[in-house]
Amino acid sequence: MALRDVREQLFDAADRILLGSGPEALTSRAVTDTAGCAKGVLHRHFTDFDAFLADYVLDRVHRMDTAPLQAGAGTVTGNVAAFLAELFGSVAVAIVALVTFRDGLRARLRDTWPAGVPVLTQGAVALADYLEDERAHGRVAAVADATVLGAVLIGTGHLLYADRTGSPPTPDELRRTVEAIIPA
Repeated sequence: MALRDVREQLFDAADRILLGSGPEALTSRAVTDTAGCAKGVLHRHFTDFDAFLADYVLDRVHRMDTAPLQAGAGTVTGNVAAFLAELFGSVAVAIVALVTFRDGLRARLRDTWPAGVPVLTQGAVALADYLEDERAHGRVAAVADATVLGAVLIGTGHLLYADRTGSPPTPDELRRTVEAIIPA
């Protein structure tokens, strides 16, 4: 079978496995079977499975949707809550567990990512940038530390969504949580 975009096909297969079965089910065989290709295909494109996983995690981080974070539009609380729901409603929670679960992946990511779990640190940076912009618009308190708030919001969001098998927070619960964190 000719594969047009092998990397994307393999990455999409990893998404489906993580969302359906969790990080413990993510193996090279599971990825290639789900992608509908031979196991050798993965190893022709990546030096080993941890190299595949590192590229996969970084690809998903770079695709992070920051669309809800438009300064001056909507409400700050609504925008942040929408961003958190989008981020943690995606494969991000499973990626956090995957990075935590695999020592080799964490070591490989340290070669290109400065610190933390890429999905979480990039989310915190996106939130901090957004809150800084909103502060410039006068919609966030002048005394607010956008960097700290971004980290607190990401950490809190992760705690709210961490149990993949439980119910996620309702939109109202998420909105109330965001309101309690961001100073008016």
